[in-house]
Amino acid sequence: MNNAVKEIWGHVGNNRWRDWHWQMRNSLVTIAQFGPIWPLTLRRPAVLEAVERQYPLRVSPYYFSLCNPKDKKDPIRRQFLPDERELLDAQTKADPLGEKRFEPVPGLLHRYRNRAVVITTNECAVRCRHCTRKNTLSCFAADLISKRLPAILKYLGKHKEIREVIISGGDPFLLETSVLDFLLGELRSIKNVEVLRLGTRAPAVLPMRIDVKLCACLKKHRPLWVNTQFNHPREITAEAESACRLLQEAGLPVSNQAVLLRGINDSLPVLKALCNGLQRIMVRPYYVFLCDGVRGVSHFRTSPNRAAGLARQMRASLGGLSMPLFVADIPGKKNKVPLETM
Repeated sequence: MNNAVKEIWGHVGNNRWRDWHWQMRNSLVTIAQFGPIWPLTLRRPAVLEAVERQYPLRVSPYYFSLCNPKDKKDPIRRQFLPDERELLDAQTKADPLGEKRFEPVPGLLHRYRNRAVVITTNECAVRCRHCTRKNTLSCFAADLISKRLPAILKYLGKHKEIREVIISGGDPFLLETSVLDFLLGELRSIKNVEVLRLGTRAPAVLPMRIDVKLCACLKKHRPLWVNTQFNHPREITAEAESACRLLQEAGLPVSNQAVLLRGINDSLPVLKALCNGLQRIMVRPYYVFLCDGVRGVSHFRTSPNRAAGLARQMRASLGGLSMPLFVADIPGKKNKVPLETM
């Protein structure tokens, strides 16, 4: 725990610290909140506040505790702290994958023939600066259950080719357990939907959300797969390992989809430590994604050639169970494209 965390939350007992609702209520959501405890950000506060107005800021106390506030290049800090370079991407598309074009009903994305994505919430425990949906997430309303779900269920039932549904957001683990239970039950009732998949960063950024009650809920709705996102080996903490173990003990396979981020994890030593660390806690290193060409994230992007080179180096130095597939999500393609073939 860094000194800044001790200064702000040092008085907080362990029970409150491990309460995910407390973590969400006490998240840092404005640059001004950093001022008294992180003078480093005050060198150009107006610039960072302008970025924050365009792209909202949120970081849970837990995830903030993993960073070194004094290090501008800290790989944790760079994933949540606004950066003035986010406003320099005016020519880049806000939605390069064209997700909004594949939204037949509000909150449902049907881009690939046999699978669809349900956007459950626009809330996250950490607003990742590299997020694919950083320009579009606020466009998805938060009224899934009350207004959008009936139309989503009708569409899924009508389109018999859809056998897999990905529950995404935002982060679906920020739904209350009872709400998530209802949603999964409704999706499971559709005969052609054989498999459900949950996409969440909670194990890495809010591990206290994964508790016995949540896992008992998820267990009822198998076959259910959990895909998470660890981007740096420092995110693999004892708390994160415990969260993943609870999911695994409930019979839920946990896979990782990292994003290749320049200056954060785009080096062989860091990627090896990340993937070997994930294997150690029995989380499958599934994908390493080339960072999408989204407006506001260009400073995180590595070239496809560099990514493919890293993939070849990894393949030569890792065991098979530690080796992820390096892929890119290409507009117009009907599947992920392996970088080593590009």
